[in-house]
Amino acid sequence: MFIALVGPRFSGKSTVEEYLVYIKGFRPVRFEPLVFSSTTQLLQHVTQNWRSNFVTVDLRTRQALETFMIRPFFVVISVDAPIMTRYHRSLADLISLRVVNSFDSVPPLHAYLDDLDVLNPERLRPGWDTYFMQLATLASHRSNCMKRRVGAILVRNKRIVATGYNGTPRGLRNCNEGGCTRCNSASEISDECVCLHAEENALLEAGRERVGDGAVLYCNTCPCLKCTIKIIQTGIKEVVYNLSYKVDDASAALFRQAGVTIRRHAAPSQNTLIG
Repeated sequence: MFIALVGPRFSGKSTVEEYLVYIKGFRPVRFEPLVFSSTTQLLQHVTQNWRSNFVTVDLRTRQALETFMIRPFFVVISVDAPIMTRYHRSLADLISLRVVNSFDSVPPLHAYLDDLDVLNPERLRPGWDTYFMQLATLASHRSNCMKRRVGAILVRNKRIVATGYNGTPRGLRNCNEGGCTRCNSASEISDECVCLHAEENALLEAGRERVGDGAVLYCNTCPCLKCTIKIIQTGIKEVVYNLSYKVDDASAALFRQAGVTIRRHAAPSQNTLIG
C-alpha cells in the first residue's frame, strides 16, 4: 500500500504520518536529493515494491496525485482540522496572551481586558517569583513519582543553589518502575514511601558536594527507612551502626540495592572478667 496524505498546513499530516511510520511500520518517502527527484522515479520505486507499505506528504498537486491513481495499491487520505485550530497551531510558539472577544459591546470588552492585565510588565519579563516558580514547574517534569509530580528550587540572594524533584533515590528503581511500593498502591497505609520529596532532594543536592567520595556514616542506631533514603541520596558509601532498629531488614535491603555497604560494629565490652 502507498498512502499519500494531503491537506492544508498545520492540519496534522505529519502527525498522521508518524502514526503510520512508528505504529504501523510504514516507510516514509520524500522528494529530496539522493532520494526521489521526480514523481516518475517515485512511481517506479513503489510499483516495484508494491507489497511494502509507504507513506508520503510530498504529493501536493492534483497532477502529481493523478500520476499514482492508476495504481491499485495507491490511497489518498485527506487530513484537515478546523481553521482556528490550524491558526493557533501556526502561532502557538509566539502567542503570549489570547483574547476571546465574544462581547456585544465595547465596555464589556474593555472590562475584560482590564481583568487580563494586558499591560503587566511581566508579560515582557517575568518577575523573580514567576521566574523561580516556572523553574520549579520545569523541575517537576523530571519526576516519575506515581502519586504526584513536585519540583523545588533552592534560592539564596536570587541565585539558584540547588534543584530537586520527588522520586526514588539514586541507584534504586524509579517509582514508575515499581521502586516505591506505596506510590504504586491504591492504599495510603501500605509500605512506607521511599520517595524523596522535592524539597528534600534540593536540600540534599545543596550539600552533597561537601560529603565527598567514599564518605562513611557512623550511627549508634541503624538508620530508619526515611533516613536511609537520605543517606543514599547524599552519596555516602558506607554506614556503620551499633544498635538495631525495627526496620533493619528494610533499610539493609535498600542499602544493598543502592550499592551502599552497611555493617554492625560492637565496641569491646568494658566489663572485666575475673577468673
